[in-house]
Amino acid sequence: MKLKNKKLKQFLRSSIIRLSATFLAFGLQMFWLWSLSRWLKSYSVWVTLASDILVAAFVIHIYNKQGYSISLKVPWLILILTFPLVGIALYLLSENNHQSKRVKINTQKIKTDSSAYISEDSKILAALEQQDKRVANQFKYLSQTEKFPAFYNEGAEFFGNTVECLDRQLEDLSRAQKFIFLEYHAIEEAQAFNRMLPILKEKAASGVEVRILYDDVGSIGYINKGFIKRMKTLGIQCRDFNPVSPVFSLFMNNRDHRKIMVIDGKTGYTGGYNLADEYFNYTHPYGQWKDSGLRLEGKAVNSFTELFLEMWNSQEKKSVEDISKYFVQENLAAPKDGKKMPVPQDGFIQPYADMPLDNAYVAENVYMNIIKWAQDYVYITTPYLILGDEIKRELVLASLRGVDVRIVTPAIPDKKLVYKLTRSFYGELIDCGVKIYEYTPGFIHAKQLLADGKLASVGTANMDFRSFHHNFENGVLLYNAKTIEKIQEDFQALFEISKNVTEKYHNRKKHTLRFTDRFLRLFSTLL
Repeated sequence: MKLKNKKLKQFLRSSIIRLSATFLAFGLQMFWLWSLSRWLKSYSVWVTLASDILVAAFVIHIYNKQGYSISLKVPWLILILTFPLVGIALYLLSENNHQSKRVKINTQKIKTDSSAYISEDSKILAALEQQDKRVANQFKYLSQTEKFPAFYNEGAEFFGNTVECLDRQLEDLSRAQKFIFLEYHAIEEAQAFNRMLPILKEKAASGVEVRILYDDVGSIGYINKGFIKRMKTLGIQCRDFNPVSPVFSLFMNNRDHRKIMVIDGKTGYTGGYNLADEYFNYTHPYGQWKDSGLRLEGKAVNSFTELFLEMWNSQEKKSVEDISKYFVQENLAAPKDGKKMPVPQDGFIQPYADMPLDNAYVAENVYMNIIKWAQDYVYITTPYLILGDEIKRELVLASLRGVDVRIVTPAIPDKKLVYKLTRSFYGELIDCGVKIYEYTPGFIHAKQLLADGKLASVGTANMDFRSFHHNFENGVLLYNAKTIEKIQEDFQALFEISKNVTEKYHNRKKHTLRFTDRFLRLFSTLL
């Protein structure tokens, strides 16, 4: 125990030193820009005039920029108007970042190469259209616009208990024969990961290709750089995504928040949980932790394989690898032209993903489409509720047209400022009929939506700006799958143990926001 505590303190000390050095370097760079701005402005009235013209030009450009929501434009406008040189420099860095460009190019190449192995079967969408054209249109959006194919569901299984999901993962890992891919926002070298490590070590020793990808910021409080070396000695390839660097880059704000496991291209997992002990209630920093997971089988797993390979190769400076051997080509028998597609036995499924470099806002669009489709009810779980005008309007409109809208958030926060901001949205939603529940046993981290017991999404995206605009995310859209019944049961169990705070926040002093709430909302796109 003493040795474990000593190692933990070393990890934390290393993490604090790295973050402190990074923030200090950022601060010095920002101070230099600010000082330069002050010097130039006092140098000549002509410099001041040129600065004013430049600011006006950038304000007009940003206001009319395509693909940016107004919630993203306003902070940039305020920053540029208040600190012109600093704001313009930061904006130009965000638009001309070589690191983010390389990531965008590499991920697009993997996506293009993958299309040869997971191309769309139009007959699946035709079969879906026979059942519900409005749902088919939602699947078409992901398929035709965002290039995420739809599939027949060949065995999706929902887990409302993360320990049960981990147990199933360990069983599947023990049967791996070709390759194992793990991609997690956070990995902690502790009890949960240590249950998995012996299997990974054994499989790597027997010739199975094992790769681990983790986000450097997400894992910075759990592991240090020595983790990659330790995995390498076990025959496991390991990389950290977007490592923290003292050189200022706005790409540092774009984190890999995805959670994906792929085994031989035939079995895949995703959900809200990371490989750290609190996600399995081995530790309890915020009371009882509630999360969920989803297991997939069949051809749809190829989409997870593609997503992992995109991120693994995203920051390569050389040509990306040949990926052909990682895709499973087992097509369901398709009928001949002219015949109707048979009705699937277990509904439809569509893995999807979101990235912050294309301004497509895929995760937010999926959520808004589900809310818009609902006729009877829509249930939502999210650890953070920081809403832009677009999705807030969809929630309000759904409630006003008679849909039972319920949102479950934590009762015990992990980030107090974010929790304060989350609660600031309660009143205006409740006054329009939305019901708010708080998970009283502790912290709910699951990210799932359910509409009318038929349409659901399970994945990694929170209902906040960070997930919708800054992070790499993934999820799965399901329609008429039997496992949706388990999602329904999970929600019902949540409502029974959560506190309905709707009346508490109804018409509360007409929801006058404090200055701190207003300030936080202004810059909530960065939280």
